[in-house]
Amino acid sequence: MPTTSKESSFNPDVLSCLANLSSDEVFTPPKIVNDMLDMLPQKLFRDPNTTFLDPACKTGVFLREIAKRLIEGLEQTIPDLNQRLEHIYRHQIFGIGMTEITALMSRRSLYCSKYADGEYSVVKFQEPDGNIRYKRTMHTWSGGSCIYCGASQEKYQRNSSLESHAYEFIHKDNPEGIFKMKFDVIIGNPPYQLDDGGFGASASPIYHLFIQQAKKLNPRYLSMIIPARWFSGGKGLNDFRSEMLNDDRIRKLVDFENASDVFPGVDIAGGICYFLWTRDTHGLCDVTNIRNGKEYTSTRSLNEFPTFIRHGQAVSIVKKVLGKQENCLNEQVSPRKPFGLATNVRPLKQGDIILRWQNGEGPYNSKEITTGVELIDKWKVITSYVGYDHAGNPGKDGKRRVFSKIDILPPGTICTETYLIVGAYDNKEEAQNLVRYMKTLFFRFLVSQFMFSHHLTREAYSLVPKLDMKKQWRDSDLFARYGLNDDEIAFIETMIKPMDQEDSENVKE
Repeated sequence: MPTTSKESSFNPDVLSCLANLSSDEVFTPPKIVNDMLDMLPQKLFRDPNTTFLDPACKTGVFLREIAKRLIEGLEQTIPDLNQRLEHIYRHQIFGIGMTEITALMSRRSLYCSKYADGEYSVVKFQEPDGNIRYKRTMHTWSGGSCIYCGASQEKYQRNSSLESHAYEFIHKDNPEGIFKMKFDVIIGNPPYQLDDGGFGASASPIYHLFIQQAKKLNPRYLSMIIPARWFSGGKGLNDFRSEMLNDDRIRKLVDFENASDVFPGVDIAGGICYFLWTRDTHGLCDVTNIRNGKEYTSTRSLNEFPTFIRHGQAVSIVKKVLGKQENCLNEQVSPRKPFGLATNVRPLKQGDIILRWQNGEGPYNSKEITTGVELIDKWKVITSYVGYDHAGNPGKDGKRRVFSKIDILPPGTICTETYLIVGAYDNKEEAQNLVRYMKTLFFRFLVSQFMFSHHLTREAYSLVPKLDMKKQWRDSDLFARYGLNDDEIAFIETMIKPMDQEDSENVKE
């Protein structure tokens, strides 16, 4: 039953106090759940025929909050409370536990009993699961991986005493067969990745599979809270990103640049977002970005640019830059492994060139280099493949530095894949000018539009104009060149930290 304001002020919600069980079981705070439910048409909670499904139950908080709204919303339609509870719990609310323990927790949250046929269950079912089921599911292996989720057979083929992480909802060709019914609303917080013991950037994402599977059920409304890393694609998410950005049925998108604003104590690179997808309406999307406790909302098309621009205030700036129709710097930035050398390659005892690696440099043999040979004798501007900002997130002041290191490699010096080559020139002066350009707020602001993870790939330079490096560029020159107004300049200054000229600049003689 809904609590009064007096009750809620003195009795903390136990579901807001639970610690996460693992990296793929991040519990959703009740407040966020209600913010997501607020996006739905509230008439759904006054309709006794509306059906709801959470396909990834953890604590049951989504189902519990839905039940509260239905109990209140159906009071006029079904005045008798016991009859109302019977109807809601039996015919309107359904869930699928991610694991056996989360199914038990969810039943406890919804039915007040971990077994729906127990003595203390609010509504007594004939089966212990009630409408919150958990069925141990196995992966289907082919060629060393699961055909449904891509899990490695070597790692996840386990005995029955260990969790398989084979989630029932995404391990079926037809999810409609689970409950043998349609749902009006599918909502939840799916697992984000195959459990690797942490939020590693190398972990394989699986949250997109829950969204794609949910769409097969053709619900009227779909809402899920997921990592924002899909904004930039990568790691198997390129097709999903394209699908999402080009789907004009995504009518609301709420974006938290800092994941800890949603999940305190949880570090998720690139932030967190949740969305509302509507089956029967098309149009522009209301994008709300929440940063430093402030909300900024803009109404726009998600596919307006080659990448998703998360901040509405940045849109006008990007439009002005792209409006010049200049070539962009990604055309010249090297791919990973500019010289074909992995991060773990180390200098040799002797050699005719110098190798720069993460912790120093030493001799190397030029005969070993088959990639990037044409760059060896040039002045090369490098930057770390990993960005400065922790997990791709801004600092406590909301600002980013973006680059962890900018350096110049003279002719005869190469590097491992720890670094990208941003530009290569025949003379030192042009290389120095590129370093100055990279340190401007303008340059780093445009690169930061792609910061949804730890890494800065070649794609991150897709908005940065490729300018003449025979000239020194300052922010004042760049702001004037692209016609930025005072508000746009001020916004850039709130996003990017100043970078002292001597800071991280090591020009080798």
